[in-house]
Amino acid sequence: MADAGRVLPVDIQEEMRRSYIDYAMSVIVGRALPDVRDGLKPVHRRILYAMHEIGNLPTQPYKKSARIVGEVLGRYHPHGDVAVYDAMVRMAQDFSIRYPLVDGHGNFGSLDGDAPAAMRYTEVRLSRLAMEMLADLDKETVDFVPNFDESLQEPLVLPAKVPNLLINGSAGIAVGMATNIPPHNLGEVVDALVYLIEHPDAGFEELWERLPGPDFPTGGQILGRDGIRAAYTTGRGILTIRGQATVEETRQGRQQIVITEIPYQVNKARLVEKIAELVRERRIEGIADLRDESDRHGVRVVIDLKRDAVPKVILNQIYKYTPMEQTFGIILLALKGGRPLVLTLREMLEAFLDHRKEVVVRRTRFELRKAEARAHILEGLRIALQFLDEVIALIRAAASVEAARTGLMERFGLTEVQATAILEMRLQRLTALEREKIEAEYQDLLTQISRLKAILADERLVYDLIKQELLDLKQRFGDARRTKIGPKAAELTDEDLIPEEDMVVTVTHRGYIKRTAVSTYRAQRRGGRGVTGSQLREDDFITQLFVASTHTYLCFFTNRGRIYRLKVHEIPEAGRQAKGTAIVNLLALEGGERITAVQTLAADGEGGYWLFATRRGVVKRTPLTEYDSWRGGGIIAIDLDPQDELIGVSRTDGSSEVILGTRDGQVIRFAEEEVRPMGRTARGVTGIRLRGEDEVVSLAAIHDHPQLLIISRRGFGKRTPVDQFRRTARGGMGVQGLRVTAKTGGIAGIAAVSGPEEFMVVSSDGTLIRLAVASVSEQGRSTQGVTLMRLEEGQEVAAVAVLVPEEGHDQGL
Repeated sequence: MADAGRVLPVDIQEEMRRSYIDYAMSVIVGRALPDVRDGLKPVHRRILYAMHEIGNLPTQPYKKSARIVGEVLGRYHPHGDVAVYDAMVRMAQDFSIRYPLVDGHGNFGSLDGDAPAAMRYTEVRLSRLAMEMLADLDKETVDFVPNFDESLQEPLVLPAKVPNLLINGSAGIAVGMATNIPPHNLGEVVDALVYLIEHPDAGFEELWERLPGPDFPTGGQILGRDGIRAAYTTGRGILTIRGQATVEETRQGRQQIVITEIPYQVNKARLVEKIAELVRERRIEGIADLRDESDRHGVRVVIDLKRDAVPKVILNQIYKYTPMEQTFGIILLALKGGRPLVLTLREMLEAFLDHRKEVVVRRTRFELRKAEARAHILEGLRIALQFLDEVIALIRAAASVEAARTGLMERFGLTEVQATAILEMRLQRLTALEREKIEAEYQDLLTQISRLKAILADERLVYDLIKQELLDLKQRFGDARRTKIGPKAAELTDEDLIPEEDMVVTVTHRGYIKRTAVSTYRAQRRGGRGVTGSQLREDDFITQLFVASTHTYLCFFTNRGRIYRLKVHEIPEAGRQAKGTAIVNLLALEGGERITAVQTLAADGEGGYWLFATRRGVVKRTPLTEYDSWRGGGIIAIDLDPQDELIGVSRTDGSSEVILGTRDGQVIRFAEEEVRPMGRTARGVTGIRLRGEDEVVSLAAIHDHPQLLIISRRGFGKRTPVDQFRRTARGGMGVQGLRVTAKTGGIAGIAAVSGPEEFMVVSSDGTLIRLAVASVSEQGRSTQGVTLMRLEEGQEVAAVAVLVPEEGHDQGL
């Protein structure tokens, strides 16, 4: 007690550092990280070993999980029972690990995140594959260490014929590091190991060809190979995993999306809840019903779609907004030689082969010792049988067992072990048949000893043995790949999440724009009153109407000759009676600038021209390639004279005919080739000479259209054969195309038509009417037409657009 009450000075920083390092290493080595050799953490290894020790084998009845947990806690793992049971449950879940090591009987949880039943209700036994992990454990193949109270011995690592770390993966968080190894296909891992045995200098590409990537128990699809390559070459990589879904058609003709596979570690119930939540929030539209029809045969989540829904768009929205598409971060971190290391694929394969080589060599040595010991005994028995009478006489004459043993050793030169075996030999072994069996056994042992020595003397024979064992595993336990590996998917954009459908885009005089589905407007008979398209202010009216797909770029041409670009789906959708959104909120227009023409943009690589027409009769043709450069503020489309404005733009192929219509009813027709191609900032040339205050109001580029649809400002219209407008040189004054009177008003718009189309007319107060071109009378060019739309006093036709459903292109005027 001399030191009682004595205070020892301790450096707090040094004490904290030492204690923390001890704790960290305990967690790293003793809990969180798997061993690269058998792919197990200590708790998993102890569970398998405890089950093996109490005979909980695949050929035996199941035992209560609580008993196994108790055995593990009492013998090898003095921690919480919940932790042990959870670890055992995971080894039994076929949706958590690729090849279960525990055969579970009862409720072991589900993909929906349901918890397993309590350990007193469930039963377990080792799986047949787990037996391959424990094979040869009794042949001194691995080192044993004392358990926590040094009352028992436990294996430091399992012999593991199975490349468990790769086929089942592992996940864990230690102190300052983490591991996340994905599962793989057993057959593919074996193929890579066998190839590495046969070709020790194999390159990465050769191994990758045989082991292309992870194989998750829940299937799905890996998008792209870059993440796999990075993980296999550096030990770290990120995968994108997407669930599998198909589009099916019901007997009623409705379409439905059926989800059959989900990404690894995704909770199916939460996935369904997330989809339902997005439908409630109207972030995903077009879903009529959602139900989970999954059963013991597999996953089946059915999404019934509305009749007008686009399955691809709905599926893209599900991929983007729900866990149906996930990333998986790979970290190939494991304990190698007791140290945590980030390994490459080749290093993991080599580490397993090194372990198997050590196991096979130690097993062979053990079997050799056993064979030599038995052969030694058999050699003694053979001598005894050779001198049987003398041996019997010596034993009968001996005063004691020791005297008999000593006598045998001295007389026949036997060892103590041999002499003891002779003394213990039963009399039945003296028969002729038994003597033959001893001789046969002895010869077999000599052959076995020779083979075992050859294995120990030649490393190639060791690897041949490993190879045969691996191929046997593949044959017995191998199965087909579940996870597909596909090309990298393009990043989902807003466009991928929006259905492709035709929209009516309207632009008003005061600068409001909106889009409305074409289906909103039903076809009517000639002379109808139409339906309200916009609820406008008294001083506002529609100046532009266009029909285009939601995925199409719209090019907005302004009265000042500038061009702006916007996708249709970027225009806010609104109902028929809504006035829309101010264009200044969507386009960077300058003061006093307004939209006068709208055109769709050609697809990448598509040739063609834009044909421009101005109010003062100037025309210009420019290749689309001149407009490759874009910026938010727009670019110059045409150089305009003072007091002139751009009134129309058409996209042409270079061989069309140009028709210009003036307010006072004049129409000119000439070949597009007469307007030579010019640069983007060029002014253009004269297209038509105007009389007095007349001005150009409409442009049409025609190719195979036999008729010209002419609409007047007061709602009159007609169809006139194009041939009635003689083809002239550009720069002429044109011919009469409409007999203009106070009743008809001047020309509001012209369009080239063939007959089966429909067209829309919009009045200055926002009323729209949809008509069939065939319902309009065919008349000569000097007539005034028939009434198409009855207008109130003060109203005029503001815009006209032809709909061409078959071709999907519409002309804007």
